[in-house]
Amino acid sequence: MKNYSFHVGIDISKLKLDVVIVDKTNPMSLEHFVVTNNTKGLKRMLTVLKKGKIDLESTLFCFENTGVYTFPLSCFCFENGFDYWIVPAVEIKRSKGISRGKSDKSDAKDITFYSIRNIDKLQLSSVPEKSIQQLKLLFTEREKIKKSLLLFGSTKENKGYTSLDVYRTVEAQNKKTIKFLKASLKVIDAKMRELVKQEPKLKRQFELIKSIKGVGEKTAIYFIIATKGFKVFDSARKLACYAGVAPFEYSSGSSIRGGTKVNHMADKTMKSLLQMCALSAVKHDAQLKAYYLRKQDEGKNKMLVLNNVRCKIIGRIFAVINRDSPFVDTYKFVA
Repeated sequence: MKNYSFHVGIDISKLKLDVVIVDKTNPMSLEHFVVTNNTKGLKRMLTVLKKGKIDLESTLFCFENTGVYTFPLSCFCFENGFDYWIVPAVEIKRSKGISRGKSDKSDAKDITFYSIRNIDKLQLSSVPEKSIQQLKLLFTEREKIKKSLLLFGSTKENKGYTSLDVYRTVEAQNKKTIKFLKASLKVIDAKMRELVKQEPKLKRQFELIKSIKGVGEKTAIYFIIATKGFKVFDSARKLACYAGVAPFEYSSGSSIRGGTKVNHMADKTMKSLLQMCALSAVKHDAQLKAYYLRKQDEGKNKMLVLNNVRCKIIGRIFAVINRDSPFVDTYKFVA
């Protein structure tokens, strides 16, 4: 592992960046300054670092994942070849222990010391390809449209419970809105398919994932987005943990003996998509259907078995990606 001489913690907000620099040889020597969260501010940050004679090759930049506000800093570090580490905000918060008060400067300081104390957990970050960024944005818009369709669709509940004259005041406009949203949804789906086809690597991954029974187009695309083209997770277990389907033991001493269960911290979108895949797989995949029925006959809880199926689907996805060959249903050859 690379030995860093300087650690730079950055607290990101919409308009500004609070930067704290720590020299590892003298952790108590802190330098703090504030720049704007734009190109001009990032250039000023680089100027300050150079004036302070900071060796950028032996510097680790660490900051939280704050969504779109993180992107300019991520691109800046990536384009300049800096080592940077994006950490979930909840992980830094829980690592702080008991704390009183809060400020942007103290948050930047906490981020800096987190990178020093947890250097053994270091996983350098990188900016995903442009096509994956586009897919992510399109998928986000698709989710917004789906929620909007549900909201506007609920207007029909008024029919039959209010007078016809009252309902007709919104009926025509409601139908137009729903029609427009459905048309927009088709356009977004077409754009996502086109983006996948344009990139040979993404197209290959998409086809491999789709070869698994029960896995549809949207799930295949979302797996590519979430894994950044299968560069973020190196095992099916880690991805299952991220998706919230990996079971964990819950016990302590001789008094607490809880059953194994999944954790609530998860990618809810992926978990939901995997649930739909599992329901489809136990109907159309002979092997998983046999497994599902066998476990039910053994008295296992239905949701527990479905969760096991979700884990199996993740395992199959990693298998086809790693060996670069479509899924083969060997179960049909069983006598």
